[in-house]
Amino acid sequence: MNKFIFDVDGTLTPSRQEIDSDFAVYFSNFCVINDVYLVTGSDKEKTVEQVGEEIYSLAKRVYNCSGSDVWEGEKNVYTSNWQLPHEAEKWLRTECRISEFPLRTGLHIEKRPGMVNFSVVGRNATMGERKLYVKHDVKTNERVRIAKEFKTQFPDIEAVVGGETGIDIFPVGKDKSQIINDFDKTDKLYFFGDRMDKDGNDYTLSLKVHWARSVTGWVQTKETLCYLQEAKIAL
Repeated sequence: MNKFIFDVDGTLTPSRQEIDSDFAVYFSNFCVINDVYLVTGSDKEKTVEQVGEEIYSLAKRVYNCSGSDVWEGEKNVYTSNWQLPHEAEKWLRTECRISEFPLRTGLHIEKRPGMVNFSVVGRNATMGERKLYVKHDVKTNERVRIAKEFKTQFPDIEAVVGGETGIDIFPVGKDKSQIINDFDKTDKLYFFGDRMDKDGNDYTLSLKVHWARSVTGWVQTKETLCYLQEAKIAL
């Protein structure tokens, strides 16, 4: 059976923003006639804020927090109780303090079920402040450096670049690829994500599905779905 798995930030919505209203109608209709699953590093509240209650409930299952907090509509299927060790949190706070990026907006370590999201600029940043950090990160490759050094310091904990400003941190093996165990071997899995590079949080799952498409945003996601529908390749 064909099943479709979608990242959210940068794939169905602009990063940290709500889904485009016209695309929401198209995607809702797609969810009605296809088996759709969402997998995102964000928690349930933020995901609902971005895609809306309708799409969230139409998805067969939503894997929040990279699969460590699993929902079917309002039914909680599973929630991890993992907590970031104190020494790892202390190390991250030091990195935040010594970064050469000048702005700090607060909520630099956001604790979610089974994971944390680390951000030098902070989760409270405005869109303008986020854009400034993106420019800094592109120039310095700061997030990739921090993630690699973190993994050296704490080999039992994974750190991967996610979204535009953050780093997702969780136990080794508890990345997005953990959701693959919920699918049958006969299922044909199609996965859409925006960070399928080796340092990105969509990479490991992209290796375990039958078909993966790296996109640059929701427009490309829609274009690809329209192509699949017209060509009747997957539907």
